[in-house]
Amino acid sequence: MMKTLEVKELKFNEKYPDLDKVSEKLDRLNEKNPVGEINWSDFGYKPEVTFAIGYTQNEILLKYHVTEQYFKAEKTESNQRVCEDSCVEFFVSPADDGWYYNLEFNGIGTCYMGTGTARENSRKADPQVISRIRRKTSVGMDPKGEREGEFSWTITMAIPLDVFFRHKIEDLKGRTFRANFYKCGDMLSVPHYVTWNPVRTRRPDYHQPAYFGLLRFV
Repeated sequence: MMKTLEVKELKFNEKYPDLDKVSEKLDRLNEKNPVGEINWSDFGYKPEVTFAIGYTQNEILLKYHVTEQYFKAEKTESNQRVCEDSCVEFFVSPADDGWYYNLEFNGIGTCYMGTGTARENSRKADPQVISRIRRKTSVGMDPKGEREGEFSWTITMAIPLDVFFRHKIEDLKGRTFRANFYKCGDMLSVPHYVTWNPVRTRRPDYHQPAYFGLLRFV
């Protein structure tokens, strides 16, 4: 099964609009795409996760809404293992050359970014590249130890096209990318692994371009 999502162009007066404006406009799309596929029976817990996505001539805009029973955000430095915290992820392949980028964010916006053609050859991106990704969360930037009890949070991000440094992307309109969206929490009291497009591997593994869906930029 391969899901397909049409991604709309959003208009702003500024070249790089304030993230509060981005968040508001993504909310007005009234699109709540669920990250709700449970692919591995050993990990049956499913938090409530949706996302909205849009784009401008300069950036991909993305907002996640999360409600989960356990929340943790301890990683504060780029390229730390944010997947061990409450974490949302965006894996995207802009071309048919096999290369993809994995962008992973914990609840306070700390980002791990890698690129490769498979888990085995994925390499971390330069923190200077990561620093160009604008992001804002409802939780703030201070680290948070694990808390139990229903907790809701959001993260809004604006990803400049030049962050995809292995490719030359000048205009998104009319292009099709392959991608998947994830939520995980490897080291939470109740670990979980949920996806937007189904992943049919024996064990949890997000580095699976064969199971990416499609993003059509319209």
